[in-house]
Amino acid sequence: MLEINNLTVSYTSKKNTVNALGPISMGIEPGDIIAIIGPSGCGKSTLLHVLSGIIKGYGGQATLNGARLDPRLHDIGFIPQNFGLLPWRNVEKNCLLSLRIKHKLIDSEQRERIDYIMNKLDINSLRGRYPDELSGGQKQRAAIARAFIMNPDLLLMDEPFSALDALTREEAQELFIDVWNQYKPTTVFVTHSIEEAIYMGKKIVIFSHCPGTIVETIENPLFNTEDLRQNEEFLRLSSHIRTIIKKGWKI
Repeated sequence: MLEINNLTVSYTSKKNTVNALGPISMGIEPGDIIAIIGPSGCGKSTLLHVLSGIIKGYGGQATLNGARLDPRLHDIGFIPQNFGLLPWRNVEKNCLLSLRIKHKLIDSEQRERIDYIMNKLDINSLRGRYPDELSGGQKQRAAIARAFIMNPDLLLMDEPFSALDALTREEAQELFIDVWNQYKPTTVFVTHSIEEAIYMGKKIVIFSHCPGTIVETIENPLFNTEDLRQNEEFLRLSSHIRTIIKKGWKI
């Protein structure tokens, strides 16, 4: 279980101290997928940077299964907005990078998992290509493959589909959920899109303006619903979240 207790982040300059986030407290059950949404600059990405180990100076605690969250102890997958692919490595080497960094042996079972995920995401034929030879959607699928191949204890995603056009974004979301349903890594993802939060989040956490605090947590009744975007409840829930976010700006 991922537990976040009274987590705060502040930045100190010569002139003053800026509170960027928190206090934040929440628990995330194993295998849950949490969508975080809120106004720009409210600290959503900052939270991911804490959980990924990029930000080390913070108040409060973040633990995974009882141990302080640490990328040296835990396998943490992170998909940034720009996909995070190394331009000098081809698709296959990018996808295997996390395993190499962790010095994990690629045995026959692991190879079978790698091949399955790359086939599922339709990038098997792209193994030898480099990032500058890929479309935006192909880069996104490679980044998703890399994250699932490492079999993460925790998967973090920062606006993972924002750079894609509308149709490619929907296709990438559907592919992601399809693969996620098979492996179910504990997942936290940040989005500006209310529709994306409803489509992908088992729970939807709404932040206030900076410094971000939790305004409301919604158990998504539409999670894993077929033909979700055609569901009348989808529109009702979308409208409800918009109302909460607008109120959150005034907190």
